[in-house]
Amino acid sequence: MGSIEQQGEGENPRAERRPRVRRNVTASIAQDICSDRYPAGLPLPRENDLCEIYGVSRTVVRESLKILESKGLVRGKPRIGTTVCDKDDWNILDADVLEWMGPHIEDSDLLGCILEARRTIEPAAAEYAAARATAQEIADLDSAWRQMRDCANDPESFTDADIMFHSVLLTASHNQVFRRLSSAIHAAVKYALHASNVAVKNREDAVAVHGELVEALRMRDRKRARECANRMLDLAVRDLAAVKKAASRTKSP
Repeated sequence: MGSIEQQGEGENPRAERRPRVRRNVTASIAQDICSDRYPAGLPLPRENDLCEIYGVSRTVVRESLKILESKGLVRGKPRIGTTVCDKDDWNILDADVLEWMGPHIEDSDLLGCILEARRTIEPAAAEYAAARATAQEIADLDSAWRQMRDCANDPESFTDADIMFHSVLLTASHNQVFRRLSSAIHAAVKYALHASNVAVKNREDAVAVHGELVEALRMRDRKRARECANRMLDLAVRDLAAVKKAASRTKSP
């Protein structure tokens, strides 16, 4: 994909180019869709016009549109063209779609929806894990927690460890549906955790409650494990408020 785009760029010197920092044409079109430059329900510009706008070949445009259609952003029909899909049809659990939505993600309250999903799943998963987790899984959770503790001042590394912790937790529930859900919402949870971890300055509370959850699992205390999971999600509510506040400051003139 990348090699095709690189070959296509620069073929039409008269084209009205989009910003050069956005080298990936698929991402450029997607970001323009997410920003409502191309509104839902309306057709995209014709193929030749897209070539002019993005300064690439028809081959590149066609490949980009195929990718966008596979992720639910557009729909192509013979003799009609390509139409932008409603946001309800987008694959919002796809890592690329989340990245493309970028600053517009708050418009859909997706972070709030992710939090609601976690509220439904994680406390039950923690309770089951207290009864079912293997010694190795508890050790893996402890390792992830220690990484969170040791890199609390590094949002990127902290997020990586946080994601690992929650992934292992759902696996340790030994509930096949929870494990599948973990895979399905992985990208969305990663985005939500990263947004929260960047927005807040103090992660000590999060480190503490994750450590308590590990201890609850080690003691096979199902009630305490559920309580710890709920406290983690209470912190997530607080952090989501910080994310929204930061977003509102960014949008303010």
